[in-house]
Amino acid sequence: MKPHAVLIPYPAQGHIAPILKLAKLLHSRGFYITFVNTEFNHNRLVRARGPESVQGLKDFQFRTIPDGLPVSDKDATQDIPQLSDSLRKNGLPPFLDLVKSLNESPDSPNVSCIVSDGVMSFTLDAAEKLNIPEVVFFTTSACGFQAYRYYGELVTRGLFPLKDESQISNGYLETELDFVPGMKNIRLRDFPSFIRSTDPDTIMVHYNILQTANAPRAKGVIINTFDELEKEVLDALRQKFEHVLTIGPLQLLEHEVENQDVKAIGSSLWREDDACIAWLNERAPNSVLYVNFGSITVLSSKQLVEFAWGLANSNQYFLWIIRPDLVSGESAILPEEYLKEVEGRALMVGWCSQEQVLAHPSVGGFLTHSGWNSTIEGISEGVPMICWPFFAEQQTNCRYVCRDWAMGLEIEGEVEREKVGELVKVLMEGEKGKEMRKKALEWKDKAQAAAKPGGSSYHNLEFLVNEILLKN
Repeated sequence: MKPHAVLIPYPAQGHIAPILKLAKLLHSRGFYITFVNTEFNHNRLVRARGPESVQGLKDFQFRTIPDGLPVSDKDATQDIPQLSDSLRKNGLPPFLDLVKSLNESPDSPNVSCIVSDGVMSFTLDAAEKLNIPEVVFFTTSACGFQAYRYYGELVTRGLFPLKDESQISNGYLETELDFVPGMKNIRLRDFPSFIRSTDPDTIMVHYNILQTANAPRAKGVIINTFDELEKEVLDALRQKFEHVLTIGPLQLLEHEVENQDVKAIGSSLWREDDACIAWLNERAPNSVLYVNFGSITVLSSKQLVEFAWGLANSNQYFLWIIRPDLVSGESAILPEEYLKEVEGRALMVGWCSQEQVLAHPSVGGFLTHSGWNSTIEGISEGVPMICWPFFAEQQTNCRYVCRDWAMGLEIEGEVEREKVGELVKVLMEGEKGKEMRKKALEWKDKAQAAAKPGGSSYHNLEFLVNEILLKN
């Protein structure tokens, strides 16, 4: 009888993608897989990739639970605070029912372990009730996870909530904190952005305090990173948790999945446009800036226009992903004269396969929102970055990319075309850009070494499978 792993991500694109990669890796090591999406995202997957995308295979199936929110069929990320609050209150009963029904089903082996998103900790209640071992997967960086773990301390020390709105812009956020193990000289502004509020009841602050406080109940904590990249933070975390398993970059480990049917299972909630690869094939090595703000970031119309003209004025080639819901309250449409201005050196598409794009030899830089998947994918391919963090722990990732890993530049303050144009030129043509590219390639080598047999991430994946998931 095969071991049966149930995997459940938080219902947002940036969480589904890495947890699905891990599901494929476990499948390739002999596990029967049940992958659990919310009904809302399941329906989005069907619309984006066709019904066959969720039919699964005989030993890799998809199941759903409701998220507790009113039914909707829009193709956009849901309101994160609302979704988090609803899952916390409503997630356990349907998840418990699902696991029980899997155990009663003649079509699949009994559930032997649960791999849950670390921010879906209601699953731990189910695991404990049913006596099934569970590991939690935090899809952030290790530094992002550690920062969330110290949210409670910010409350205790009176650093959250802010006294008034002016503290967001008057330099208060530059305050350096000396009490976060493994993160020296971290500033308040480098903390995940939910603390930038005067409301003591901010949902996402309390949600993250709860989720990280529940993590020690699991048999282990998984993070999509590698030891050398975040050594100091990982050392600090390993003093608090028995098992902190770095199994990243997952996209490099995923290369070992040989089953083509499994490999082809996709996680994108938008339709991907492959035209950009043919366009990149026509460009010189390192000549294109890739621009993508991820699946959640929302721009104002003004920011869209400033980015657009900054990119145009840099005189570089660029590939810009403009998803349908990128601009708040309206569709992202650039003026006719702009499209004339950049004709021939720019391509704008709605969504793409980011890993394929970042691996393309003509991509020489990445303008990013600093989400963790984008960051680790950029590191895996040795692409230097311009960072414009939007929310959550993107601020933390940005700080590490620019300061500690020396492979990025930050767009600070308001988005202005002069600033954007200047940074793009520095990255793509300047001396500093060359240094960052060199540094990025060094990190790429270290990432690849970690994911190869004998490397730390490869070893941790073996340990996860043999010593934790199969042991109990």
